[in-house]
Amino acid sequence: MKVVVIGCTHAGTAAVKTLAKLNNNIEIAVYEKNNNVSFLSCGIALYVGGVAKDASQLFYSSPEELKQLGAAMHMEHEVLEVDTERKQVKVRDLNTGEEKVDQYDKLVMTTGSWPIIPPIDGIKLDNILLSKNYNQANEIIAKSKDVKNVTVIGAGYIGVELVEAFELNGKNVTLIDSEDRILNKYLDKEFTDVVEAAFSERNIHLALQQTVTKFEGNADGKVTKVITTKGEYETDLVILCVGFRPNTSLLKGKVDLLPNGAITINEYMQSSNPDIYAAGDSCAVNYNPTGDKLYIPLATNAVRMGTLVGYNIAGQSLKYMGTQGTSGLHIFGLNMASTGLTEITAKASNIPYKVVEVIDNDRPEFMPTFNEVRLKVLYHQETKQILGAQLISKADLTQMVNTLSVCIQTKMTIEELGFVDFFFQPHFNKPWNTLNQAGLASLEKKKEAVLAK
Repeated sequence: MKVVVIGCTHAGTAAVKTLAKLNNNIEIAVYEKNNNVSFLSCGIALYVGGVAKDASQLFYSSPEELKQLGAAMHMEHEVLEVDTERKQVKVRDLNTGEEKVDQYDKLVMTTGSWPIIPPIDGIKLDNILLSKNYNQANEIIAKSKDVKNVTVIGAGYIGVELVEAFELNGKNVTLIDSEDRILNKYLDKEFTDVVEAAFSERNIHLALQQTVTKFEGNADGKVTKVITTKGEYETDLVILCVGFRPNTSLLKGKVDLLPNGAITINEYMQSSNPDIYAAGDSCAVNYNPTGDKLYIPLATNAVRMGTLVGYNIAGQSLKYMGTQGTSGLHIFGLNMASTGLTEITAKASNIPYKVVEVIDNDRPEFMPTFNEVRLKVLYHQETKQILGAQLISKADLTQMVNTLSVCIQTKMTIEELGFVDFFFQPHFNKPWNTLNQAGLASLEKKKEAVLAK
């Protein structure tokens, strides 16, 4: 059997490694436009901020490693066309310009995503950069060294992390977003208020509820000003972080896609064409809190999905369990994480929900040090199943959110959470674990509702 893999970052690398280790009789051909594989783009801000000193450490695999596993690695090759009827791909060598056709029995679409580039006047000026791959990371480093004013557009995870990195490097930073608060897709207001306060303390300018309408530049063609619906901001460097789109134009009209182009898959990672598998940022995920197919581009999803592609093509059928969209963030000493639905997304999905909140210290007060933790859990008003959770603390308690992700996936109720077996040790927690406290708080709410009647 011949397997062709298009794209080799997270999902592609995981698929190739798994497939090669499980079945040596399968021929694997990889086509990748870049000259590298497996770059951790989530580490770009750490690289920009100087925490990661060597960008080469942001790779966890290499073309050489995958070649040693038996894959034919065609680096700096672009797939121009996919013929699903003949099971062929047309490919161009980006160095020589030579084109060829390759056959496949199974096709793996791990083409990932690309940053959205809005059609704004002046968008092609110099020093307006993207933040996605290794080359862009190096360009950000090089061009930010001697600049003073930096503007980041987009207040999601990548944008917020870059803001921190630039501020730590002594830059004057402006963060622009059309929403009324930062990180609004991941955290509710009481959590984002804490992060925004940390930004304000460091004189980071939050230009929220405004949209960029124009970029202006100097005679050298370099950007000098960002103009929005509410103001004008002098700048030497702009980083666009307004979101991602799946790279799936090769399959348009050939398999089922979401309106944004994400490939829809079944529980065995197959598209609507059973000989075409997809994983990572190129496809939609099965979102467990609502049962919908959504586009949630995360590296964690990608490596899991790519691994499942490898198992299923190799003949060891494994079902995709879906995702809760679990993610974490560390900003200016604050540790935060979220999983599943927020209040905004629950309302948007018309899901009846209730909320419990726990604000407590992470350890007994007789310990030399302790930190406040804020935990919020959403649960279904009728079934009591846990739907989502958010946490923030100066202590790193983010693994609690991983635990709650498992709770959502297994359909645990909020009341059951109150009595789950968690250990107690004063160095780490209190006799009633914070998660237990959330479950018990729901019982108190239930009691109050009964008494109110």
